[in-house]
Amino acid sequence: MSGTLVLLQLAGNIALLLWGIHMVQSGILRAYGAPLRHVLTTGLHNRWKALLAGAGITAIVQSSTATALMAGGFMAAGLMDLVPALAVLLGANVGSTLIVQLVSLNVTAVAPVMILAGVVAFRHGPRTRWRDLGRVGIGLGLILIAVHAIVMVIAPVEHAETLRQLIRILAGDPAMNILIGALMAWVTYSSVATVLLVMVLGSAHVVPAIGIYSLVLGANLGIVIPQYIAAGNSPVARRLALANIIVRGSGCLIALPLLGVIAGLIAGIDDDRARQAANFHTFFNVALALAFIGLLDPLARLCERLLPDATSTPDRGAPRYLGAMSTSSPSVVIADAQREVLRIVDLVKEMLQTFAEALRDDDRKKLSEVAALDDAIDGLHGAVKAHLIELSGAKGLNEADLRRCSEILVFAINLEHVGDILDMSLRQLAGRKIKNKLRFAPEGSAELANMQDRVMRQLGVAASVFLTRDERDARALLDEKVHMRDAAQNALDDHLLRLREGRPETIETSALYVDMIRDLKRITAHLASVAYPILEERGALRRSRLRDEDAEGGAPSDQRLN
Repeated sequence: MSGTLVLLQLAGNIALLLWGIHMVQSGILRAYGAPLRHVLTTGLHNRWKALLAGAGITAIVQSSTATALMAGGFMAAGLMDLVPALAVLLGANVGSTLIVQLVSLNVTAVAPVMILAGVVAFRHGPRTRWRDLGRVGIGLGLILIAVHAIVMVIAPVEHAETLRQLIRILAGDPAMNILIGALMAWVTYSSVATVLLVMVLGSAHVVPAIGIYSLVLGANLGIVIPQYIAAGNSPVARRLALANIIVRGSGCLIALPLLGVIAGLIAGIDDDRARQAANFHTFFNVALALAFIGLLDPLARLCERLLPDATSTPDRGAPRYLGAMSTSSPSVVIADAQREVLRIVDLVKEMLQTFAEALRDDDRKKLSEVAALDDAIDGLHGAVKAHLIELSGAKGLNEADLRRCSEILVFAINLEHVGDILDMSLRQLAGRKIKNKLRFAPEGSAELANMQDRVMRQLGVAASVFLTRDERDARALLDEKVHMRDAAQNALDDHLLRLREGRPETIETSALYVDMIRDLKRITAHLASVAYPILEERGALRRSRLRDEDAEGGAPSDQRLN
């Protein structure tokens, strides 16, 4: 068999192993994710309970990274302190050894039974949980088959001279083995998969005992790299990952010079190389848990000192001007609410600009900024709404104050709707365009850009009307709504002409284009709403825009804006 074919078979079987582990993890989380999170919260205030909870959950899920992310999420939400979270992590490291011990028992013969049972449960399970458990059964069967296949691929090359030379190098440099094992765990995102592969290499006598143990040490150290990366920029989550690095790194430094003694002790327990790797993996994590369970307080202080809280940036969705009502007159409270609504206007303007740039440059990052701006708008809108509702129930308000409160609230609601249109509709449409590498026709891009410019100008006019309540500006705002409606209709007419011409870029983007035109017109309607109470108050509006017949000749009379 050629070396290339051997490498391909080995890579395929390792991929099968990783997929099996993924199916086990995802199946368990889907079936029992919420109950497992509840179990984790029961150990919040006791480090021993937290350790057992972490070990039990990871023994079921078979992913210490998943358990670490759960603990990090509880910390970020303020539900868990660093010390019990560290205890959960120690337990998670112990729990991750379960499937390694299971596979080391050489139960490959039951793999077909597991896959058969899993397929039956997945295809014919009466409930969703049964189907999720079917995924678990299939995943376990795939793991056993993959391990057996890796053994079969490696066995024929055991006596190759090149491999023997490599073995001598590995045996003489345990530190290099730790680095190799760490890289394998990082690349595969799984210490379990790496240890299982080391077991296979050991059982085939490809790697000597010292090499096996040093590779296992590397697998335990390397898995903390993806955990640290997954923590993102949150110092709270990073402290947890940093503590795991300190714990496992200390364990590797202590165990490295003692590998010869450890090899002799473990060999006295079991002479099977695969079992030796599994036992060392378990003993190492149990020893770390017992050694550090009493040192969690100083470890937590060290991590907090190394990773202090980041300087908090102002929350754009938090109100700045809404003070206590008991110390302010109604006119001051109303003015403060107006200032907050103007901040919403600024956020909507930034949202429109950011969306236009994302659509023009096919920039996914800009679309993420649009979503963040909508969150800020939602926060400000909620604060303004709660403030005005509380003010409306206060004493001492005259009719004009109540009317102004209503106008401020209605405008804030309409601005929030504009933000929702940009986030929940236009952003999604732009995302589809970017994902599918679509391009609008040049005329269509120009029409969209023209409508976006109109919306930006209308937003400025709407803010002016909101502040000044000027009748002339209010009429201009409604006139612009009519112009926008006409522009949208003209754009759609031109779009239909391009469709009839059979232009490919128009055909493949037709649905996106029409939906964007519709959404921009909807935004116009929301912005124009600020003009209606002003014009109605001054008798400049009729109750209906329908054309009624006059009493004498039946001639229609247009009942629009006077």
